Amino acid sequence: MSEKPHSEDRESMGELLKQYRQLLNGKQHFLLEEDDFERVINYFDDSDQLPSAMEAAEMGLQQFPYSAQLMIKKADLLLATRKYREALEVLEMATLYDPTDINLYILKTDAYLALDQPQKAVELLEQALDMFTGEERLDLLFELADVYDDYEEFDKVFDCLLLILGEDPLNEEALYKICFWTDFTGRNEESISLHQRILEDHPFSELAWFNLAAAYQGLKLYEKAIDAYQYAVAIDEKFDYAYRNMGDAYLRLRKYKEAIEVLEKVLELNRPEELIYEAIGHCYHKMGQYAQARFNYKKAVHLNSTDCKLHYKVAVTYMLEEQWQTALKHLENAMRITRHVPEFNLAMGECHLNLRNYKEAIQHFGEVIHQKPRYLPGWEALLKCLLVAGMNEEMMETSLQALRVTEGKPLFLYYYSTALFSLGRSKEALIQLELALENAPRHLKKFIDLNPSILRNLQVVDLIARYKKAPRRKKKE
Repeated sequence: MSEKPHSEDRESMGELLKQYRQLLNGKQHFLLEEDDFERVINYFDDSDQLPSAMEAAEMGLQQFPYSAQLMIKKADLLLATRKYREALEVLEMATLYDPTDINLYILKTDAYLALDQPQKAVELLEQALDMFTGEERLDLLFELADVYDDYEEFDKVFDCLLLILGEDPLNEEALYKICFWTDFTGRNEESISLHQRILEDHPFSELAWFNLAAAYQGLKLYEKAIDAYQYAVAIDEKFDYAYRNMGDAYLRLRKYKEAIEVLEKVLELNRPEELIYEAIGHCYHKMGQYAQARFNYKKAVHLNSTDCKLHYKVAVTYMLEEQWQTALKHLENAMRITRHVPEFNLAMGECHLNLRNYKEAIQHFGEVIHQKPRYLPGWEALLKCLLVAGMNEEMMETSLQALRVTEGKPLFLYYYSTALFSLGRSKEALIQLELALENAPRHLKKFIDLNPSILRNLQVVDLIARYKKAPRRKKKE
């Protein structure tokens, strides 16, 4: 039964096209109605037959030369064929006959934007706002917001959305858009005030609760954000973006267990997503549950095997469990995708160091320094490796190199002193240790950790004791 009206419309359109073609060929002498011409134009336009649509518009205007409706149709076709100035001329003519048609202002706006005249588009729309009310005024405000967006007046986009929601507080399009523009413009306080007003009258608007929460989150008021998100999901228990953002807020508060619960809800509501698995893995990682972290990181890898950082995160969980050989395999996967990442080389070096593959470890630590010459952890890793490998001459030379490259960072005086002690050059080593203590006392523990047995050296113990007793000036480290 539902097909009959559709069939009748098709037959009606077929008959109308037949009459139109007869008129076009001079075989019919009675005229079509104005609305009939509009239907014919729409038919050809919808079928992407623009020349035929324009022909119908021209014929219609011959029969009805004062029809603003047909002029607007013609202008729309001119815009579609990029004849922007001609379109404006036709629209100006149509304005004389019916200035109350909202399509005039929307099409003029499109023409001005196409001609790169955004200011004219703004002036036109601002003037037109006073002429319309209700849905038509809202349409113009949306149009104005798009114009401001096009020429990057982003705060004015936000202002337009404020006006729309002031008149229609539950307008879904505006509620969706203002959430984005609040974040983009940073106007979180205004968004909070707006949505609090909306919720006073419409307490069951899940979008208003969501936007309120997002604005709190923008101000890092995570507890308040979570409360508002919970109202949103209480109203709509399938509101996945609310769960997603709530998970982020819990993460910021380091409430990892709660974050996992809401992020798993996102997975229930949607298809599997690598970012969610990665976030859940991060939570387990922070909780020290490395097997669970790895399980989720691997799920993320399964969804996106080309993300090198996911492979790296899997490797780190193995490193934290001292499964160095297995960690190496996953680091190799990461480096097959992207080789020149300092963190990857640093981790590779650490694995090889713990496996006593000193040559390979030195190569990777050296690569870190090559990639980031002033990266202190890279130098420290290389120097520790040389110490463990018993390469004391190389450690001494590398310490001097680190001092030069980092413009005399006193941290490396401790490494230089350690190397000198290892080479039996105690007098020079004590001099360097004293310089280090003078310039960077907070790094003393690192010096002791490099070689705990150094505390058996009475001269070292005496120097440290004398330094601790002596008054000293505060120095930049």
